[in-house]
Amino acid sequence: MGTPFRSGILRKPNETMRLIVTTFVGVVFGFFLGVSFPTLTLTKMNLPTSLFPSIDLTYIEDKYAGLSSQALLNALSSLKGNRDTSTYFYRYNDTEIWVPTNPRGAERLPPNIIAAESDFFLRRLWGQPSEDLAIKPKYLVTFTVGYDQMKNIDAAFSENFTIVLFHYDGRTSEWDEFEWSRRAIHVSARKQTKWWYAKRFLHPDIVAPYDYIFIWDEDLGVEHFDAEEYIKLVRKHGLEISQPGLEPNNGLTWQMTKRRGDSEVHKVTEERPGWCNDPHVPPCAAFVEIMAPVFSRDSWRCVWHMIQNDLVHGWGLDFALRKCVEPAHEKIGVVDSQWIVHQSVRSLGSQGQAEIGRAPWEGVRERCREEWTMFQDRIVNAEKAYFVAIGKDPPNSTAH
Repeated sequence: MGTPFRSGILRKPNETMRLIVTTFVGVVFGFFLGVSFPTLTLTKMNLPTSLFPSIDLTYIEDKYAGLSSQALLNALSSLKGNRDTSTYFYRYNDTEIWVPTNPRGAERLPPNIIAAESDFFLRRLWGQPSEDLAIKPKYLVTFTVGYDQMKNIDAAFSENFTIVLFHYDGRTSEWDEFEWSRRAIHVSARKQTKWWYAKRFLHPDIVAPYDYIFIWDEDLGVEHFDAEEYIKLVRKHGLEISQPGLEPNNGLTWQMTKRRGDSEVHKVTEERPGWCNDPHVPPCAAFVEIMAPVFSRDSWRCVWHMIQNDLVHGWGLDFALRKCVEPAHEKIGVVDSQWIVHQSVRSLGSQGQAEIGRAPWEGVRERCREEWTMFQDRIVNAEKAYFVAIGKDPPNSTAH
């Protein structure tokens, strides 16, 4: 008798082949799926919101494109377990915070995170931020400079001063021969004036940490000047806007800025007949020149807003400075016992453009005069517009 046939033990050949083919196709499909999975786009995946916080997956994908998808999923999953920080961070979005008293544009931020002011303090790239500054400078001095006048700047300012050099000739690296220059801030834009720089780089919120701001020309001799002593006298006499006295024999334009040998500070003077109908107005009082002004923090906040973007020479500004302090004839003055020498070097004038029959400085001087007239007109028109808007007759303008 033959071996009995047991149903279900043996398969037909075609069924066996089907099983083999199915298994092979499954292995191949799984292989290609596994290869392609690390490049799947997370933003295309429909992830449940209960699993991950509401975050920008597109940003994460771009930032961590070199990581596998599994590594990203592991990292994201860990966020869910860190309830102390991530839950709070992601719970509040920009529609739940609105503080109208914040600086413009920052209304969506909680007030305690806003840093509305900055400074020129140089910081390290390592260590604790709180340990970056061995000395925090209290004063700021800026010079608008060219390489040819570099010897004038090599003096007079201690570590209590942050030094900013505005380079109108593009030459910055040559200044490294001075040790102090290596801790200075250097800003370079060719053929620009100090008032162009001041308007763009000395915003009141940038210079807010400094008690006094010096905005000086480059052609000033400082052999008889000590900045620390100068600050003491400014504080003593309550000056919000000031300048050192000028040596009488060099580059003197106004009697007000002439150094007197018998006083620490003066605030009034006598000018030529007819120049001062009121003894409390410029140029007989409430007046310093624009070559070497020194501003308190508060007065500079006002003056900065008065500087015009397109009037780069600043002519006429010295006659309007009194609008920023009150009473101006008491808070604007000249420090006699710390004086400087105006060398009258036409350094910036040489940066002008020569024309037929005219030297470069002549075109610069012509623009200076035109800007003075334009500035005066703008002050007068702005005052008139203000008084008209509030329904009052404008008084006589004080711009001239």
